[in-house]
Amino acid sequence: MNILVGLSGGVDSSVAALILKQQGHNVIGATMSIYRDRGNVAHKCSHGACYGPDEKEDIEEVRRIAEQIGIPYYVFDCVEEYEEIVLDYFKSEYLKGKTPNPCIRCNSLVKFGVLPELARRQGIKFDKFATGHYSRIDNGILKCGVDPKKDQSYFLYRLTKEQLENIILPLGDYTKEEIRKIAKENGLNVAEKPDSQDFYDGDYNELLGVKDVEGNIVDLSGKVLGKHKGIWNYTIGQRKGLGVSASEPLYVLELRAETNEVVVGFKDETMSNVLYAGNPSRLEEFKKHCQAKIRSTQQPTNVSVDEVEDGIIKVEFENMQKSIAPGQSVVLYDGDVVLGGGIIL
Repeated sequence: MNILVGLSGGVDSSVAALILKQQGHNVIGATMSIYRDRGNVAHKCSHGACYGPDEKEDIEEVRRIAEQIGIPYYVFDCVEEYEEIVLDYFKSEYLKGKTPNPCIRCNSLVKFGVLPELARRQGIKFDKFATGHYSRIDNGILKCGVDPKKDQSYFLYRLTKEQLENIILPLGDYTKEEIRKIAKENGLNVAEKPDSQDFYDGDYNELLGVKDVEGNIVDLSGKVLGKHKGIWNYTIGQRKGLGVSASEPLYVLELRAETNEVVVGFKDETMSNVLYAGNPSRLEEFKKHCQAKIRSTQQPTNVSVDEVEDGIIKVEFENMQKSIAPGQSVVLYDGDVVLGGGIIL
């Protein structure tokens, strides 16, 4: 089988390509070029993010890995598409006081969408597209990876059924430790490379490109406690760096774009057991009683799901949840099967 593998330069995608080649497939490596230098980056990159000015160095590292594995390698210019699909969305949502997840959007629309489509347009023939995600596909059904510490199904819930039919995820049955061992045994110099931690390792203001806009930091009663320089500098649940103090630690409860206010409160005020989500993505039929995650690292917890109106679902948790953030995703599960999810409103 001809398989196109999305390579990032990390140990996971490298071993995914290696495993598929060792299984006898004809493997082709591909990387997205997504970074445009605007000359406004003030930090030193740590090579720990998907998007950043160190992209050229990363691509050369991937090229060396492809040569070591013994597969052809291509780089595709996805800069325009990435900016339009991911960065413009990221900026728009942040300025509205929301906390978007760019990796989820990138996966469904760019990495599993634009990249394989560009490869086909340039005449590269392949039967399946593969990545190094820790998840499984079983007869077109998206499932969690066997390693609960590394399961990445949360980031893939917006893939379509059509995409799933054309995807291979070879790492879903492995643990991270096993993958690093395979890399080491085969002499791949990325065997001990640290995992990427975020999509961008610098100051988000470098991406937003906006000037300070002063506003009030208030409590739930509306009492002004201090000033801020832009609601986009805060995230729901944030405790440190608020610039205000109280008798006990304060947390960000809400970001009000319409009034330019950062609302803060005490820990018990961050808790809720209900959320509403829109723009649902359905891989399987949603069930009334299932499990859900509002963060990728969270263990799925029992919920009940109701469709309150067309395109909006209500998710009620069995236990209280801390700092539910609008703009993030709630992902629904039935055991190890991914049902889909939605964007938290």
